Amino acid sequence: MTVKIDSAWASHARQLLQHAGHQKGAARDTLIDLLSRETCALTALEIEAKLKTGRSGARPVARASVYRVLDLLQEHGLVNRVDLGDGITRYEIVDPAGHHHHHMLCDQCGRLVPFHDPALERSISRLSTRLGFDTTDHEVTLRGSCTNCR
Repeated sequence: MTVKIDSAWASHARQLLQHAGHQKGAARDTLIDLLSRETCALTALEIEAKLKTGRSGARPVARASVYRVLDLLQEHGLVNRVDLGDGITRYEIVDPAGHHHHHMLCDQCGRLVPFHDPALERSISRLSTRLGFDTTDHEVTLRGSCTNCR
């Protein structure tokens, strides 16, 4: 099951950056719009490609601008860098309400599949309690083969 991101994140991101004193920028707005529509993490190159092909509905954004905006969004806690152990950095929005999902990664083709499992969340909470650990964040990545590669 994938988690649907709504445009509330885009409004939140713009408002937070404005309050932090950052001026509006076309590249930043375009990137924020794109990220708000995504359901899972993307690499900077995937983001650039989506912006170049016009799937974002706006003009292309230079690679340097993509990295600059991603760094700015990460600095303000609006995106997380996601490292799934495959040497590729991905970026994923941080939901202001704290909702998140986990990932399945195909070792053959690199396909990334988001999933949310309430039972897994309860198990993590119970494990933390049992071990006397105050868990503030967690990431779960399942690795293996997707249905296309099996």
